[in-house]
Amino acid sequence: MADTAKTPKKASPAPKAPSKNAPTTKLPAVPETVLKRRKRREAAKASQLKASLKLRARRLQKRKVIFKRAEMYQKEYIQRERDEIRLKRLAKAKKDYYVPAESKLAFVVRIRGVNKVAPKVRKVLQLFRLKQINNGVFVQLNKATVNMLRICEPYITWGYPNLKSVRELVYKRGFAKINHQRIPITSNDIVEKKLKSKDIICIEDLIHEIFTVGKKFKYASNFLWPFKLNTPTGGWRRKNNHYVEGGDFGNREDKINELLRKMV
Repeated sequence: MADTAKTPKKASPAPKAPSKNAPTTKLPAVPETVLKRRKRREAAKASQLKASLKLRARRLQKRKVIFKRAEMYQKEYIQRERDEIRLKRLAKAKKDYYVPAESKLAFVVRIRGVNKVAPKVRKVLQLFRLKQINNGVFVQLNKATVNMLRICEPYITWGYPNLKSVRELVYKRGFAKINHQRIPITSNDIVEKKLKSKDIICIEDLIHEIFTVGKKFKYASNFLWPFKLNTPTGGWRRKNNHYVEGGDFGNREDKINELLRKMV
């Protein structure tokens, strides 16, 4: 037999390089609408973040202004008390009497209902916004308002509130009148939105304007909804008798503060 020689195996051909004209496989392209939506979303997020940073900086600046105003008002209240004490001591040293200035602010509370109310009295109570029993309002005392208080005196009790009473009324029972609606004062933004043009931007401004009976007292008082108070602890004594006779109606002067502690 003839020896059969082993034939060498043929080497596998080298892979051909892809030609330039051959089509290449690519990932599917993102639709243009998706790209536009993504850009709009990113732009909205950026603008929202920018606006929130601006708002935060504005609120921080406003908080500083409010703090400075409150600090200034507190110094003013302390100085007023010290002046009163100093004048009393000077009068006592000279063996004289010190008569404090008449109060410009009164707080009026309605104590009787609508039965057998004369038309003139009813109109005065309506002008004072005292439409229900135990409603209360701040009133600036002048010749006109004092005459009106005398007309409806059997139906109201009033006096001169101090700073503590004004603060407690506004903070605990204060509601704003916005678009003829009774809105709770939950932040300074509510006050600023309504009274910014009158340079009243926070509750402390509102309290200061009312307590000192400033130039914008009319707007500050009208901004507050009439206070709805509770019946005093222990009830009323005698609604048909004057306060000086052991009753309830009439002028209590500074004793109104004791009554308000029982009603707030």
